[in-house]
Amino acid sequence: MSPTQLTGMTLRQARDGLLKKSFSAVELVESHIDAIATHSQLNAFITETPDLARAQAVKADERLARQEGGPLEGLPIAMKDLFCTEGVRTTAASRILGNFVPPYESTVSANLKQAGAVMLGKTSLDEFAMGSSNTTSAFGAVINPWKRRSDPEARLVPGGSSGGSAAAVAARMALAATGTDTGGSIRQPAAFCGIVGLKPTYGRCSRWGIIAFASSLDQAGPMARTVEDVAMMLQAMAGHDPKDSTSAPIAVPDFSAALTGDIRGLKIGVPKEYRPSGLSSEMVKLWDDGIDMLKDAGATPVEISLPHSKYALATYYIVAPAECSSNLARYDGVRYGLRVEGKTLDEMYAKTRAAGFGTEVRRRIMIGTYVLSAGYYDAYYAKAQKLRSLIARDFQQAFELVDVILTPTAPTPAFAIGDNDEDPVTMWLNDIFTVPTSLAGLPGLSLPTGLSADGLPLGLQLIGRPFDEETLLRVAGVLEKAAAFTALPPGLGG
Repeated sequence: MSPTQLTGMTLRQARDGLLKKSFSAVELVESHIDAIATHSQLNAFITETPDLARAQAVKADERLARQEGGPLEGLPIAMKDLFCTEGVRTTAASRILGNFVPPYESTVSANLKQAGAVMLGKTSLDEFAMGSSNTTSAFGAVINPWKRRSDPEARLVPGGSSGGSAAAVAARMALAATGTDTGGSIRQPAAFCGIVGLKPTYGRCSRWGIIAFASSLDQAGPMARTVEDVAMMLQAMAGHDPKDSTSAPIAVPDFSAALTGDIRGLKIGVPKEYRPSGLSSEMVKLWDDGIDMLKDAGATPVEISLPHSKYALATYYIVAPAECSSNLARYDGVRYGLRVEGKTLDEMYAKTRAAGFGTEVRRRIMIGTYVLSAGYYDAYYAKAQKLRSLIARDFQQAFELVDVILTPTAPTPAFAIGDNDEDPVTMWLNDIFTVPTSLAGLPGLSLPTGLSADGLPLGLQLIGRPFDEETLLRVAGVLEKAAAFTALPPGLGG
């Protein structure tokens, strides 16, 4: 097979090909290493690990020859640079961790390694996962492989914070990738890059060894080209972890078996509050088309109300910065990471953090410190936590009436780098449809279902009950088949 054929496969197709001995893991990995070099201008990777990948591929071929190996044996994937990887630099896209090499492995990356996956490298992200554009990385912006028809020279964002992972999968540099989602950081870049992204239920995947942003919201999840592929990835990533007190002691079902193709009798919730006045007619039509596709497959659309969702963004941008302020206090120049010397301890702290943190991270630390401070805690943080409970209750009541909820993933397609840089609030609005799901701890999946008039991918989001990723995947599989999205970025056959 040609290198293009090898990189153009889905995770499932590559797995089947390896089992049939149509090609070797070494050949598969080598073709992806070449693709990373070909698309280096996208800046999707912070640290490439070709030698490690080749060594892992050789061992994978040996295990496959003995008819051994895990469910992802020999399959090349990318790892978001927020997952600690033993002996491999892990930066969180920040200067303050620019040369940090962890002496331990995150649980999720260890699970994937145990399943036989081959790591091609560490993908870029918004610094400490704070952003919706992947432009806040200390290592430079990631470029979306998709182009506007009307302005092909414009460099578009891949979404954030998992934009490096999304760009790597979309540009055929990796078969799949890991991401993390705090307020939409898997789903929004998946929509912008025309791939599938799944944020599991909070607690489904261990957070141990993932560099923290907001501990009550952060959740690891898979990014791939098909619904079946994310099911395969989630199967390997998920599971209870005694090292993580928020990891749920719940059995991991067979997610791939959930893709039955039959959704007859299911009820699909359509929240009336998710049609704000600024929503483009293009996105409204995409959403309506999605509703019709599921209806044609035997499901019943039901209008629901999520009345407190209008407060979700304000709630999120109090809760998340508050937790970020606490989590990032550990980066002080004393134990690890960057140190800028000062005449006093306080001066060293100040100089280290000023040099190590970028603008967006400093902004969120300041907001978080403010809302947690004496005199403002009750007015902001305590009130936000109450609203969070009301948002979760809205979803709980809705799921008494419906099985899944269908919404847009993002209000617009990918925008150009620099478009929203001057106004952080406008940038934060990209998460308007994804944040409520995160605040409620629910599983959410984005999949591409159409193209904008300018030739850019548009995604729809499915939201499920807690720990019911099976129904979510079942509905997503049907919607994926009905939408028949096959477009590719320019230069890759699209």
